[in-house]
Amino acid sequence: MSRGGAESAQTEGQGGVDGPGDPGRHRHAHGPHALPVWQSSQPGSIYDYIRVASFSLGPDGCIDQWSERAAEMLGIPARHAVGKDPVEAFVPRELRATGRRKVSEILDGREWTGLVPYRREPGGDTDGLAEIYVMPSQTERGERAAVCLVVDVRALRGIETDLAASQAVFGQSPMGFTLFGTDLKLLRVNERFATVFGGPAGKYRGRSPHDFLPRSEAERMTAALRRVLDTGEPVTEMQLVGTVPGEEDRRRWSVSLYRLHGASGRPIGVAALAADVTGRRRAEREAANARRNLALLNEAGARIGNSLDLETTARTLLDVAVPQFCDLASVDLYQGLLAGDEAPPGMSDGSAELRRVAFASAVSDAPLATSTCCVPDNADGPVAVGAVHRYPFNSPCAGALRTGQAQIIPGRENDERQELGAVVHSTLAVPMVARDTIVGLVQFSRTKGSEPFGERDTALAVELAARAAVCIDNARLYRREHERALILQRSLLPPGDPEAAGLDIACRYLPGTTATEVGGDWFDVIELPGHRTALVVGDVMGRGLRAAVAMGELRTAVRTLALLDLEPAEVLSALDEIARGLGGGGDGRSTARGPRSLTGAAAKVPEHRALTHTADLSEVYLATCVYAVYDPVTRRCTFANAGHLPPVLVEDGEDALLLDVPPGMPLGVGGEPFEEIEVDLPDGALLALYTDGLVESRHHPLEEGLRAFRQALSDSDRPLEDVCDHVLSALDTSHGEDDIALLMARVHGLPKDAVGDWSLAPEARSVARARELARDQLTDWGLQDLVDTTELLVSELVTNALRHGHGEIRLRLLLDRTLVCEVWDADLAQPRRRRARDTDEGGRGLQLVGLLSAGWGSRRTPRGKTVWFELALPDGESATTDPTEALLSLF
Repeated sequence: MSRGGAESAQTEGQGGVDGPGDPGRHRHAHGPHALPVWQSSQPGSIYDYIRVASFSLGPDGCIDQWSERAAEMLGIPARHAVGKDPVEAFVPRELRATGRRKVSEILDGREWTGLVPYRREPGGDTDGLAEIYVMPSQTERGERAAVCLVVDVRALRGIETDLAASQAVFGQSPMGFTLFGTDLKLLRVNERFATVFGGPAGKYRGRSPHDFLPRSEAERMTAALRRVLDTGEPVTEMQLVGTVPGEEDRRRWSVSLYRLHGASGRPIGVAALAADVTGRRRAEREAANARRNLALLNEAGARIGNSLDLETTARTLLDVAVPQFCDLASVDLYQGLLAGDEAPPGMSDGSAELRRVAFASAVSDAPLATSTCCVPDNADGPVAVGAVHRYPFNSPCAGALRTGQAQIIPGRENDERQELGAVVHSTLAVPMVARDTIVGLVQFSRTKGSEPFGERDTALAVELAARAAVCIDNARLYRREHERALILQRSLLPPGDPEAAGLDIACRYLPGTTATEVGGDWFDVIELPGHRTALVVGDVMGRGLRAAVAMGELRTAVRTLALLDLEPAEVLSALDEIARGLGGGGDGRSTARGPRSLTGAAAKVPEHRALTHTADLSEVYLATCVYAVYDPVTRRCTFANAGHLPPVLVEDGEDALLLDVPPGMPLGVGGEPFEEIEVDLPDGALLALYTDGLVESRHHPLEEGLRAFRQALSDSDRPLEDVCDHVLSALDTSHGEDDIALLMARVHGLPKDAVGDWSLAPEARSVARARELARDQLTDWGLQDLVDTTELLVSELVTNALRHGHGEIRLRLLLDRTLVCEVWDADLAQPRRRRARDTDEGGRGLQLVGLLSAGWGSRRTPRGKTVWFELALPDGESATTDPTEALLSLF
């Protein structure tokens, strides 16, 4: 029926029938007892696609009716068709005989369907092919006629092609394909959709999303369908999560929706494309995890190990891991290793004590127990940073330490200790292994709501722990070596408050860098016989442990040479030979050098400071040194210099003065003798010895630094310690380029009443005279407790001078912190102590001196020698040695 007929039919039957826009129309049309009603079809019906035309034949075989659709489709208006013989008008000449036969058969009452070529214009060529369905009919007079329905074959083939294509796309699509009706019910699904969501395709027809998706996901799907149907805006790649019947694992689907329209443009439903992206999602998640892991490793490589401090390295590891990798973490290190032990007891079985050095959390400021099965034996709750603990032997943490393998520890909710471990549901206990040694344990934990740890996480945690372990072990080794170097450095420097007769001493040492705190600068205060004092400041070229070792060897050599009581120039000459020997090759021979390669003290600065780790040992033992000997009796100081900066002298009311001490060559160069000068130092004068790190810097020239140093010393009336602090604060001492050593001494000298000095004739009665002088002097000083011992020892020394020496004899008593007695004679032969036999009548004098005195010795003088002994002053507590008992003990 044509559309016009349908419309007229509806007009005739509208009484009591709902209009087309009324929802009641659908209830009448689709209810269980609905009656058929007349209505207008919406545009876009199948007839619009097929384009059906009609005409009729009268009893005479001519066309008596020609529809408008026939005129439109065939291109022949009704005036050219009505009354014409269809065979003559439309059929080619060669087919007319067959056409007339078929028309006769039709008029005889036979139905016929077939293909008929036609011309769009009379007399034209064939340009179309129509499929005609002929139905016999009768006129009102009973005559035979026919009604013909015409369909253009091209339209039919197009529909067939479209149907075949649609079927191919729908049925063979690799994606799930479905069609929802306007009521949001499934009209059709393909097999792939059934495969994606499970079950046969037929069971989904007439279903809603609630029939195959979880409730929350079905509501999202329904809302999206309604929105697409109402607005026409497509939805792409909407993610849905659900389960497939028969499977427990959750699946993820990606669904795209778009609205379908009829030929007239009216919506006829919503098409959906669904793809199972569970594997792709898993791959994307794994790729994201891999990228995150690589980023974490990259960040760990960039940040971990930048410090040689154990705690800083451990905290850096946790800063990298929390919260990017886990929610909370802690680092425990073996307490024994931190204390310097190589392998503390219990380390192999994981039962040794550990100290928590770092903790980090993204969920709580206070420490949490990561697992109740890893709570330490000696802990009532979570372990605080700095606490020492140990893990139970059978715990996973102890097992990780024992085996060296990471352990995944699931969280356990314990009623007794629920507050400690209930929040954590997965923990990784990873041993920290460095150079095949386990140094500690790091625990990574995730709280509820985070994914539990897997194999990939374990591999990443092991890598992070290994990197941190190497850095922590390096820091531990550095700390150990640094402490040993500090012990060496401090053992080679004099005590903090050195004492000297007639001098107030103050000293400072600043390392060039706080990273090493060891270097080649040194100073020393050496007590010499006769209450004299040697002041030494030196600088080994280079820095670090090697320079400190070289400094220690040279300082020991200086002290040894100083105790021989050599002149300052002789000390430096001997020290130069020692330095050349220490700087020689492995065979102990000195390395040959050109003695003229350096022309002065300044020549040492650029050439010999460029030391590297590949420098020859001969360069390491290049050093500068200034050596001064102060005599508090004469208040005279003798200086010798080996390429060092000159001392500074400050007298009362005067500006600071650089002493004109001949610079000489640095130690280890050789080839030039050293000179010495004597300087009289008045009481109250200030003497400063220093290294070049105090006055030299790349930011200013040496002369400027020396000028600033002298200016800082001008105000020297304050206490000596304050003067040192003022100098260090006034100068640039934080440049970190070189070590700094500063030795300052304020001169007091010995008062005249503290010195007894006499000359004795070389005759026997001088022995008695010496005893008398010593007794009277000690009585004046109030040292009656030392009279007997002093008389005995003075008698021995004067007797030896008479027996073995010649020329005038000189006796001198010095009182300061101790009592010193010196006997001078003109003989150069040094006394030698020997062990007397029981039958010997003599040879026990020096043994007696050594037994009764605190110390004794001899030294050369320009015109002979001096033999001396020293006695401690009585303190009222310790008893003095009885000379008689000491004398009897020798036999």
